[in-house]
Parts: sequence; C-alpha cells; structure tokens
Amino acid sequence: MSDLAVVILAAGQGTRMRSSRPKVLHLVAGKPMVRYAVENAAALTTRPPVVVIGVGADAVRSELGDAVSYVVQEQQLGTGHAVAQARPLLEGQADLVLVCYGDMPLLRVETLRQLVQRQEEHDGPMTILTVISEDSMGFGRVVRDQQGRVREIVEEKVATPEQLRIRELNAGVYCFQGDWLWPHLDQIQISPVGEYYLTDLIGIAVAEGQDVATYTIHDVSEVQGVNTRVHLARAEAVMRKRINERWMLAGVTMLSPETIYIDESVEIGQDTVLYPNTYLLGHTVVGRECEIGPGALLCDSRVGDHCRILSSVVEEAVVEDRCTVGPYAHLRRGAHLAEDVHMGNFGEVKNSYVGRGTRMGHFGYVGDAQVGVGVNLGAGVVTCNYDGERKHQTVIEDGAFIGSDALLVAPVRIGRGARVGAGAVVTRDIPEGKLAYGVPARVRDEEKS
Repeated sequence: MSDLAVVILAAGQGTRMRSSRPKVLHLVAGKPMVRYAVENAAALTTRPPVVVIGVGADAVRSELGDAVSYVVQEQQLGTGHAVAQARPLLEGQADLVLVCYGDMPLLRVETLRQLVQRQEEHDGPMTILTVISEDSMGFGRVVRDQQGRVREIVEEKVATPEQLRIRELNAGVYCFQGDWLWPHLDQIQISPVGEYYLTDLIGIAVAEGQDVATYTIHDVSEVQGVNTRVHLARAEAVMRKRINERWMLAGVTMLSPETIYIDESVEIGQDTVLYPNTYLLGHTVVGRECEIGPGALLCDSRVGDHCRILSSVVEEAVVEDRCTVGPYAHLRRGAHLAEDVHMGNFGEVKNSYVGRGTRMGHFGYVGDAQVGVGVNLGAGVVTCNYDGERKHQTVIEDGAFIGSDALLVAPVRIGRGARVGAGAVVTRDIPEGKLAYGVPARVRDEEKS
C-alpha cells in the first residue's frame, strides 16, 4: 500500500444530539464513536491520523491522548475548510490522503482498504465511496455520463426529479492523491451558506478532464452517520448485532442473542454459553466453557474457565476457574475469588481476596478482607469494616468456620481452623484452632462449655 495519511473530521458541534458532550464522544457498544475511526486508521497505516477538532476539543484530546495528531478548526466552515486545516501537517508528506468522519462508527476497515486500493489502481486524483440504497438518507446523488464516468455530485435539495431517482449515493468518504488535493483545496468556492464543500473537488477534477473513480458498497448501515439519538440507537443495534455474530462464529453460544449486549472490547472463550439478558461490558474477559446469565452484568472484570455466574453483578473483579456465583450476588471493585469458590445468593464481596474452595452460601458481606483456603462463611456473616471514619481489614485464615449471623468487627483476625459460633460478635482475634461464641465473643474451653 502507498504511503497513506488519514484525516478524521471530528470538529462538528452535533446540535441535534441535544448534548453537552461532543458528538463523536457518544458511545457505540461501549466505545466513543471517534475511536472506531482512529482504530481503522491504525489498521491502514502506521502514520498517526490527523483528527480535526473544534467544538469540545479538550474532551476529544483527553479521550484520544497522544495516539493521534490534532488540528483545530476554529470556525465551522464546511468539510473542505476542515480538511484544509490538516494541510500544514500533511502537504508533501504522503502519497495518498484518506478523509473520513468521526461520527461514522459502522464503517468497516475492509471497506476503507478497498477504497484506498481502488485509488492506487488508477491515475485519477480521487476515489469516492458510494453506496447503492433505496433510501436516500439525504445523501447527494452520483451523476454519471453515458459512459459511466462520474460527472458530479448533486445534493438532494437541489436535485431534479430525474436525479432524485438515482440510487447511487455519495457517502462522503474520499481517497485523494496528496499532491493533487492540497493545491486544489484553494479552488473550492464558498457556497451560498458560507461553507466550503469537499464535494466541489469532484467538479474541479472533471473540469480538468481527470477521471474520478468510485468504490461502491451495498451495506447501507456502514455509511450511516450519527446526528441524533435516534441515529445513535440504530448504530448501537447494528454494532451489537455484528459483535454477537462475530462471537457466535468464534464458538460462543447465545440463547436469545437479541437480548445479549456485548461491548466491542470484550473477550470470550470458546464453548461459553450466554443466557438471555446478559451484559458483558468494558474490558471484560470471560474464559472457556462458562455459563453466564440469565440476567448477569459483568463490567471490566476477568472470569476464568468453567465458571457459572447466574443473575449477578460483577464489577472490576476477578473470578478464577470453576467458581459459581449467584443468583443475586454482587462482586464489587477489588473482589477476587480464587479457584473453586462458591458464592451463593445475596452475597456481596468488595476489595477482598477469597481463597480457594471457600464457601459463602447465602447472604452476607465480605469487605476489605483476606479470606483463606477452604473457609466456611455461614448465612448472614458480615465483616464490619467501617468505623465511620476509616476502613479496617479482616483476616480469616485457612480452614476457619464462621457460623451464621456472625459479625466480625474489624480489625480482627480469625486463626487457622478456628470456629466462630452462630450470632457471635467478634471484636478480638481468635487464635488458631479455637472456638469462640457469644456477644461479645469469647474463646471457650470446649470441654467445659
């Protein structure tokens, strides 16, 4: 592939979104729209893309960081004016210049690659992406002569009845010869509404006797931009369908895939089964041969192999192999279940490590704790970790048995193999192998008790 530069137009205000957030930062499948364009660029060329920013520039910079170059379009004077802002960075630097948009998240990198290849294969100054569609979507019509050569783009609002019947539409994505593009931007005339339109370059090229090539697609969804919340919902639906189909083809079973929501950044192992109303969000990773759902929500979490998570919420947590969680359990930030842990209904774990083979059958709260191997946590056990000012740690060593409704008032340590009776309020450390019960709990001599 020739030396390629990519310009991403992301300066628009997006007033129809009715939002204080820049339009290109609205999420589709858990990712800001502009990131799809940036990732496409990264797949096409090693040259960082140039992002044209304007409204909400600081927010876009914060999201994309140093992975791209920026130019600022201070006034919104049309697409031709926007591309011209990249001229100081790119003129004389690249053979080809691809221009695309930050609010077109459904455009596939394969389509862009074919567009660039089409431009490489002919001698004309530009190739435009067109789409065949019965719904005009307000796009301009591609007008050709009897030999099939592109002559102009006619916008819908000024098209004749005959031109309105044309079904080949201009998608607004272009690949240019760099040494032709930059000087010809100066030839674009200001429109009656005070803007400079990139489509005018087509007429300029034709007037010079140059050939304007096209690459045509039939999947209309790829080129549907997002200008309203209605468009955003449509883009979300298309993207989630693509994601679900990709994972099913990779060996993941989905029962009722239309009710399953998977962010673009999620990873899932083969032979995992996802039940209805399941949400896998953020940077979640799920291992092989798991069962997730129904009614489960996992966000920014890691789940090992052979796990079962039923009707539960898992947030910023780690679940190792062969764990069972739920129903109605909640793993909060910093929760870490080691292998073979069972956490039953209505349990909650936060900022705690729960050791291998530990059982937490039902109810209860474990917060700011270190729980050892093979511990039994009875129904209603609570680690009382907060004194109103600070959080304190509870340590429960290997093989301990904590009876139902016990309250462990941190900071406190339960020794290896120790036992705590039902309903006890533990305010002092329990030595290894000892029995404690009562309110407050006391270590008892079992022979005398």
